[in-house]
Amino acid sequence: MTTLAFEEDGVDVVYEGTEFRLSKDLIEGATGKNYFDVTDHEVLRIVEEDPEITGEARRIGDIIR
Repeated sequence: MTTLAFEEDGVDVVYEGTEFRLSKDLIEGATGKNYFDVTDHEVLRIVEEDPEITGEARRIGDIIR
């Protein structure tokens, strides 16, 4: 299971027991979008090759504000 914790300047990730951080700049570069317009599903796809996605996608801007 992958855990994502969103903050103003990036996302803390726990993936298969490994903790790391995806910076705001890295996420913007990977998606070609403004950080706050990226969805949680898009971030999950950066972390996992074929993630199990459930529920409605939510914008980072909506999650942290």
